[in-house]
Amino acid sequence: MNDSAPAPTPAPAPRRARLRAPELIGKGGWLNTGGKELTLSDLRGRITILDFWTFCCINCLHVLDELRELEEKHRDTVVIIGVHSPKFVHEAEHAAVVDAVERYEVHHPVLDDPELATWKQYAVRAWPTLVVIDPEGYIVAQHAGEGHAHAIARLVEELEAEHEAKGTLRRGDGPYVAPKPVSTDLRFPGKALLLPGGNFLVSDSTRHQLVELAADGESVVRRIGSGERGFGADAFSEPQGLALLPDGRVVVADTVNHALRVLDLESGAVETVAGTGRQWWQGSPTSGPALEVDLSSPWDVAWWRGKVWIAMAGVHQLWTWDPEAGTVEVAAGTTNEGLHDGPAAEAWFAQPSGLAAAGDRLWIADSETSALRYVEPDGEGDGYAIRSAVGTGLFDFGHRDGEAAQALLQHPLGVTALPDGSVAVCDTYNHALRRFDPATGQVSTLATDLREPSDAVLVGADIVVVESARHRLTRLRLPEEAVRVDAVAHRTQRAATEVAPGTLRLDVVFQAPAGQKLDTRYGPSTRLLVSSTPAELLAAGEGAGTDLFRELALNPDVTEGVLHVSAMAASCDDDPENEYPACHVHQQDWGVPVRVTAGGAARLPLVLAGMDDQE
Repeated sequence: MNDSAPAPTPAPAPRRARLRAPELIGKGGWLNTGGKELTLSDLRGRITILDFWTFCCINCLHVLDELRELEEKHRDTVVIIGVHSPKFVHEAEHAAVVDAVERYEVHHPVLDDPELATWKQYAVRAWPTLVVIDPEGYIVAQHAGEGHAHAIARLVEELEAEHEAKGTLRRGDGPYVAPKPVSTDLRFPGKALLLPGGNFLVSDSTRHQLVELAADGESVVRRIGSGERGFGADAFSEPQGLALLPDGRVVVADTVNHALRVLDLESGAVETVAGTGRQWWQGSPTSGPALEVDLSSPWDVAWWRGKVWIAMAGVHQLWTWDPEAGTVEVAAGTTNEGLHDGPAAEAWFAQPSGLAAAGDRLWIADSETSALRYVEPDGEGDGYAIRSAVGTGLFDFGHRDGEAAQALLQHPLGVTALPDGSVAVCDTYNHALRRFDPATGQVSTLATDLREPSDAVLVGADIVVVESARHRLTRLRLPEEAVRVDAVAHRTQRAATEVAPGTLRLDVVFQAPAGQKLDTRYGPSTRLLVSSTPAELLAAGEGAGTDLFRELALNPDVTEGVLHVSAMAASCDDDPENEYPACHVHQQDWGVPVRVTAGGAARLPLVLAGMDDQE
């Protein structure tokens, strides 16, 4: 080796748009830090990823799972900060955020921002949104929605190399401090099932187990599953829904494994009957052999009309599994998020999370629209129609009894058919058990002071409620009279975006991650779908297309509403030597409240991935 030879010149660092990151503020304070208040200066020298999330949002829960591997692999250089930014009033309660951080095993610091102060500082428009801050305190990337973990992992590696060379990278332990564990028989249970012998089977979601309780609802008979997150014969990952099959076995919605499992009650054996363990993405098959088709966060299951119906919360649809044929298929929903009734194939849902079969109706707790809905035969062959009994859409919620047309719920997760033909609703974020009577069209309250009820089962004249945030089953006598509750109504806290009348330019910002390019091998690699509530808000520009921009004509007679925007982009690794490059799907749905004013903006940018260079 020639010691006098010049050292090779290092490759120049990639040029990136950089914007100084605003400070992190939130009235709720910090969790998972041992009581320490963090500032951006405390994080200097580390790569920081801000995860703007709210615990009602299934897409946010998907991103928590996507980030787990990156969090572990880059533990000494990366700090993930969850910025909890509530949609529902209940989510602004600090105790509820504390519960959610434990429930979903969030192993990084969380800033509780009940007034959306940091959300506004970072101009965030969607749950979830990820913001990457470099070791010098500059924003270098923003991503909305799911499917970005691979791109962020690549960016993290580039930032590590760049700042190691500059001397601005600081390695070491992060600020996460684990809370003290709490001992209870159940921990955030999700759903319950009355077994033929009188015992209860409960999905003990945070402990990744099923628990059989005696008829008293308290004594533990046995536990099924290792208690560790996994996808083996003795492992689950945050299981939820349970349903009894005609042959006496139990089908389980193994939610975070994106699978259906079947439990043999006698032997305790568990087998996978649907799903691959991978999450469904746009463009994946929507029917076929059950073990070959991806699913997405199945949250509840019910036996109805000869099949298992699945509340597929992750893609806002209903699916079915046919045990005899061994197949799955979409039964209702388009994957668009919202409340739209009609033929099953055209309906919109928003995180369906509870199912209950009752004769010719399958009742649905549609959580994000705070709605009670149902499926029924449409009277024409084998088709089905979707109807709404209570609820109006994504942004209105509260606790109001009376006529169903004006009644309000808040993020219900469970529904139970009652013997008289009415329906009990676990009105989760109102901490209440509600009742809808189809005969009278009235909504009433059966019980209050239930902590995040998520399911209920009938036992004779009693109803046993899963109080998820009290970690127990609670037995109630079904009351003959309703409880009186003062009515409250809310709208989501997000302020409306002021837009100018006339033409509004919609730009979905997408920049393919470093080392990737748009995948055009099989046609257009992008998709944009636009609609509005009310429909009259848009005079032109609604519908589907392949460009990620659109000129929207606003109706001069409508002054406010919500723009629904769904975008997807597919990118592949840009490696000419690889005949089969890895490909990735980036997708996000936005519901943007808008108000038409003379001084409003003429352009609406929504960042899917990258930075908006026109801001």
